[in-house]
Amino acid sequence: MNRKMNSDIKVEGNGEMKRKRETFESNHHNYSDHWSHCRCHHNILLMEEDGNDSQTSLEEVATATNNFHVANMFGRGGFGPVYRGKLHDGQEIAVKRLSRTSGQGLKEFMNEVALISKLQHRNLARLLGYCIEGEEKMLIYEYMPNKSLDTIVFDPLYQKLLDWRKRFNIIKGISRGLLYLHRDSRLKIIYRDLKASNILLDLELNPKISNFGMARIFGGNEVQAKTKRVVGTYGYMSPEYAMHGVFSEKSDVFSFGVLLLEITLSGRRSTSFDDDEQHMSLVGFAWKLWKDENRMALVDPAIWDPSFQLEMLRCIHVRLLCVQDSTRDRPIASTVISMLSSEIADPPTPKQPAFIEREMASYTDPAQQGQIKSSIYNVTITTVYGR
Repeated sequence: MNRKMNSDIKVEGNGEMKRKRETFESNHHNYSDHWSHCRCHHNILLMEEDGNDSQTSLEEVATATNNFHVANMFGRGGFGPVYRGKLHDGQEIAVKRLSRTSGQGLKEFMNEVALISKLQHRNLARLLGYCIEGEEKMLIYEYMPNKSLDTIVFDPLYQKLLDWRKRFNIIKGISRGLLYLHRDSRLKIIYRDLKASNILLDLELNPKISNFGMARIFGGNEVQAKTKRVVGTYGYMSPEYAMHGVFSEKSDVFSFGVLLLEITLSGRRSTSFDDDEQHMSLVGFAWKLWKDENRMALVDPAIWDPSFQLEMLRCIHVRLLCVQDSTRDRPIASTVISMLSSEIADPPTPKQPAFIEREMASYTDPAQQGQIKSSIYNVTITTVYGR
């Protein structure tokens, strides 16, 4: 990107845009410093696949969202509020506006721009443009009329709209998007924040992975990385990431397994699940039912369909393989897809999921041990008091 970006900027043809994106990519490690010198005065850069010039103003985006009116706000995440809008040409857009109180900043903002602008897949949300003006930072996405997956799966009224066939198609779409990020794109990307609220649904309920602010690019031979700054969402984090900051393809697969549990057990959130009798996590609850051979209880009765019983059982099997404690035991995304599509007829037996031993230990009466328990990252932590 040219540091002389100003109010006259517009989208170049395919060749020039490709050159600028390649330059941006080669310097992506230094984008915070690069963008600190840039301004996009009252303009938002729209990215066009066909190479046609397209330019609109910040004022027009404000007009499209009715000056970011609360009535047009249909979501909020760690990044900030998300607004629905319509440009002068009739195109509907979703505007992610960085909140000043957000824990995310310019680094995460430009990380999302750098990544999503170079990725194209039917199961990834498409970035249309972005804007930086002073402290104002916005991302412009294609509008998804069915919003995010969590708004349907966890809503007692709307969840009835998703029968098993629709849910299974959503599961397969998310797995294909994950495979693209891990293996099939020209960049190897670890997403790090896979959860229901980051899955958008289009008009036909096709899933689109969105929100790449926390994603990380891996080098060609890089298998895993370690960070001191653990980001993500409680309940979806793998044990190695939550406790040691180690992340890889397998940590994304763990999150995918938790997401599968939520999709097939309507209304059960991993982040707030608490079984009344045994105070276990959603993963622990699923494992207990599996061990008790009560496997069909792992499917919401509202979506139970005997004609899809084998498919449901296969999905139950796969999701428990994804949440196993050891990274060595978890499948990679391509294997997940093969198992879901029955290309692997006899998948291995799931081993104990992460955190289960800690949960089982917590069943002991705290009064007998002088202990109390608290839960962080879905791990039961025991605090011992001296007598």
